[in-house]
Amino acid sequence: MQRRQFLLNSLATATALSAATPSTRLATPDESRQRKKLRVGIIGCGRMGQYFTEVYRALPDTELVAIAEWNDARREIVGKRFGVKALFKDVNAMLREVVPDIAAVITPTKFMKEAVIACAEAGVKGVSTDKPIAARLSDADAMVDACEKRNVVFAGGNLQRAMWEVQHAGRRLRNGDYGPVKGAVVHRFGGEISGGGCQHLSVLRLFTGAEVEEVMAWGQPAEALDQETDEGLEINGFFRMTSGIDCQVFGQETPYRGVDAWTDSTLVRWDWAPPDIHESSGSGARKKIAANYPPFPWRYILDRPSLRLTDNYLVSSIRSFVDAVATGSDLFISGHDLRQALEIAIASKLSAQLGNQPVKLPLEDRSLALYPRPYRWLGGDVTGRPQSEDEASGKKPQA
Repeated sequence: MQRRQFLLNSLATATALSAATPSTRLATPDESRQRKKLRVGIIGCGRMGQYFTEVYRALPDTELVAIAEWNDARREIVGKRFGVKALFKDVNAMLREVVPDIAAVITPTKFMKEAVIACAEAGVKGVSTDKPIAARLSDADAMVDACEKRNVVFAGGNLQRAMWEVQHAGRRLRNGDYGPVKGAVVHRFGGEISGGGCQHLSVLRLFTGAEVEEVMAWGQPAEALDQETDEGLEINGFFRMTSGIDCQVFGQETPYRGVDAWTDSTLVRWDWAPPDIHESSGSGARKKIAANYPPFPWRYILDRPSLRLTDNYLVSSIRSFVDAVATGSDLFISGHDLRQALEIAIASKLSAQLGNQPVKLPLEDRSLALYPRPYRWLGGDVTGRPQSEDEASGKKPQA
């Protein structure tokens, strides 16, 4: 089968899957306590990796068994902090001695592909990675393909798409509770359209239950279009969705910061918080109403001293991942979701570079790349933001 046809078939399958009503079910704490513990290896235990590790340590059905961390001093400090004795310099050294059930890859983006594929090939049951998944689209393809080939659960990481309330809002929209989705808008798609912009793109796909099939974009400033990274790039334009709606995209500042989706009767607005629900009145104006989201069953974990209230979507992301490995349930955020976000970001910049010419997805050229800012690509140790030993030990709040 030719590559183009394969990609089109993959998109059709993904669209059909995304159109299905998502599950917002998570195991309860009581249910989790009855399960056999899954063994967890952490790969990359810098600032964000430590937040992941805190959550895994708090769950009743996971057990930390290994940490791979290239920074020698930090490796010893975090090992002591989390009570883990199996400490390794890198993922390959870890996998030679320990093959966990779950591997959480929280390295800088440059090193994610090697770690994800190594874990999949070693027999790990579930692998997660953080954002952005890659710079080059073919690298994201390789990770997704390696996990699919071996029936490995491939999860995404710390994205607001996984927030409990965002998932419930998405379920209501896609279940038709408010009627068919008629339109959507992305606000402030700028600054870093792959690193941070994957947040917007992942929520957009969830709310609309559709994929982006065509991009028409304008980019500014001009110097940002000429560089390899997504730093400082603002994108304005349109995303045409497979559902038939056109999503307007604003790169510049608007009164809002996230994603709107609406039906004839209801507007759902995600603005980097639990989504607001606005209902149309008889006059045509919309009035905010109570969202009435169910209580988040894992809220108590956020009371741990080293976690933040804003880690609520990290907790729900990890919880859905653990459930998926244990029972085959739905992921709140997947590696496929992160790949789709990268592809849309690459297509947006490409369209802008071509003078706002329409760009069809899936992209035929899988060698196209969009690099995140250096901190995301290489990590703080290399880019002048090293973590102090007090931070790594948990004695001092992280910067």
